[in-house]
Amino acid sequence: MDIRHQTVTRYIVPLREGGSLPALAEADDGFKYVVKFSGAGHGKKALIAELIGGLFASVLGLKVPELVLLSLGQEFGITEADEEVQDLLRASSGINIGLHYLDGAFTMDPYINPVDAELASKIVWLDAFLTNVDRTARNTNMLLWHNSEIWLIDHGASLYFHHSWSDVEKAALSPFQYISQHALLHKASMLDEIDNQFRSKLANFDFHQITDLIPDEWLIWDGIEMSPAEIREVYYRFLTLRLRNSKIFTKEAIDARRKSLI
Repeated sequence: MDIRHQTVTRYIVPLREGGSLPALAEADDGFKYVVKFSGAGHGKKALIAELIGGLFASVLGLKVPELVLLSLGQEFGITEADEEVQDLLRASSGINIGLHYLDGAFTMDPYINPVDAELASKIVWLDAFLTNVDRTARNTNMLLWHNSEIWLIDHGASLYFHHSWSDVEKAALSPFQYISQHALLHKASMLDEIDNQFRSKLANFDFHQITDLIPDEWLIWDGIEMSPAEIREVYYRFLTLRLRNSKIFTKEAIDARRKSLI
């Protein structure tokens, strides 16, 4: 796998509906991106989750805006009038992440906009695999674009084990009870079939192709005496062990759906 690396050339506007104060910006390739900043409150781990989550979604054939690594110079934002934004840009010099801006897209409503059982099951499975706590009815993180196709955005709340960074094996074997709050769970009636399909699809895929793309500067953490390569390997172990035991989180999702329909 590969990911493009561009440079931010123009800060356009903050997107204040995001908890981490993302922004719309333009890069040196002439395209606009929704930028998630390394200096935001959720930190670099949110960017790692965004990268891993978006790339796995793409590998599994789900629609995700193109992810791009975006460099931000130390001098960028000096002329920004908003002090909060200026502080954020200064704290985010280096590599950040951007999602290609889907102009004209609008938020998907899981109770109004149609989605078939197969696609719903694929999205629920992905979020259970990634332990993504942030695709609920209140905040779907799904957009409708190009003939009402569903596009997935914002995987920054995935892989929440890395915030405690302890007992990786236990975290990988978690049934993930938060799946009961998923926006599409009520429509996900094909979870067993999708589990078999996705396990087969990922069986011969080397997860290092994704974890190796995490920039070194995102992997230098206070209080963690591990090299970037060692931290990448922890992510690799978590993901491979979780896939190997996908029946655990798939069963949890099926049981949660059954209870919700009673």
